[in-house]
Amino acid sequence: MSEPRGRRVLVLNGPNLGRLGKREPAVYGTATYADLVALCQSAGSELRLDADVRQTEYEGELVTWAHEACDGRLPVVLNAGALTHYSYALMDALKMRTAPLVEVHISNIAAREGFRRESVVTPVADGIIAGFGFQSYVLALRAVAALLDSR
Repeated sequence: MSEPRGRRVLVLNGPNLGRLGKREPAVYGTATYADLVALCQSAGSELRLDADVRQTEYEGELVTWAHEACDGRLPVVLNAGALTHYSYALMDALKMRTAPLVEVHISNIAAREGFRRESVVTPVADGIIAGFGFQSYVLALRAVAALLDSR
């Protein structure tokens, strides 16, 4: 008997996250984006989730992926990067969500610069996980699995 296929979840990352390992190592650590992808896929597999991990530098592409998630009833783990703080287009796309949405951040955005403390994503998400480094993503995937299991 074959093992049941996992549930698909989009793990979406916004601007500059592809530069992990090079970008402000004191804040984001020295692990790379490839390390993050591998961690999300491994954690997803343990939770019977198919983690489709993506990164873009472009707001419009992130909005298009949010539309894809809405149309496909796909849960999302989202680190929108700087777009978190001002992208009303992204917020409007996320308002149409049809499955769990967990906002995630590597650093503790509440302990950083003032502009980073405001999120336009938080009001439309099921929850937010921040400040635990890459483990924030693992916790977010666990939250998505729990939300899916409770429905």
